[in-house]
Amino acid sequence: MKRRILVPLICALMLQGTTATAAEKLTVLLDWFVNPDHATLIIAQEKGLFKKHGLDVELVAPADPSAPPKLVAAGKADLAISYQPQLYMQVTAGLPIKRIATLVATPLNSLVVLEDGPIETLADLKGKKIGYSVGGFETALLTAMLAPHNITMEDVTLINVNFSLSPSLLSGQVDAVIGAFRNFELNQMEIEDEPGRAFYPEEEGVPAYDELIVIAHSEKLDDPRFKPFVEALEEAVQYLVNHPEDSWELFIKNHGELDDELNQRAWDDTLPRFALRPAALDVGRYERFAAFMQKQGLIKETKSADSYAAVLK
Repeated sequence: MKRRILVPLICALMLQGTTATAAEKLTVLLDWFVNPDHATLIIAQEKGLFKKHGLDVELVAPADPSAPPKLVAAGKADLAISYQPQLYMQVTAGLPIKRIATLVATPLNSLVVLEDGPIETLADLKGKKIGYSVGGFETALLTAMLAPHNITMEDVTLINVNFSLSPSLLSGQVDAVIGAFRNFELNQMEIEDEPGRAFYPEEEGVPAYDELIVIAHSEKLDDPRFKPFVEALEEAVQYLVNHPEDSWELFIKNHGELDDELNQRAWDDTLPRFALRPAALDVGRYERFAAFMQKQGLIKETKSADSYAAVLK
């Protein structure tokens, strides 16, 4: 009887030890410093879900936010967090990268004005000053949003305010800003008792897109670490939406600098936007957005969805 009990127990312990020592190192470059947009990743890490799937994941904030996709393309990093709009331009530029999962499944970008200011509709922006941080996609968004109101880029004055979006709006330097994240800038303005109002691209003629995605080298999609990584993300997001308060405590556990009103508000606003099925790919959505990018002159030609994204097997 003792032998019957001990043999399975020893085997189980041996298997457990093998699993623990077999954890595969995986480096993930973030798009920016840790913030609530990365909640799925942080929860997967803090809940031990990566380890459960045999992974030792290191999350690295980049010194240069534009570098992660290039490092993945060069084979110097395993995975990176990036954005769907940028993915199209990077693939067009020849970077061998593809999206393998989604973290935030809706746009966060928006055009923001003062709530009590003179801009009540987009048509009111004619002849006004609009601030932006990064040219290219942001100005393409603006072009598409203003077109239905018979406003062209010649009818407005664009001012590069770097990353001082809400400060430039609050100071009166500009009348509106494009590129404001609806889960951050709006909350920041409200905290400062200067509430803003957002116009959402997906409600103003711009096809919906994924804000935050995970990208990999297009020739390394069979890497055995990637599928467990994405499976861990799905488990994490399920816990996140089922237990938002406990998840917040896990989130700030090792990021105490984020335990403030702004990040708490951003957390609450981002919760409904996380991808519940990170691996799922909407082919039609990716192809519609490619057509939009081409129409705006950001890419020369459109490609099929599998040129930009993959579903791991």
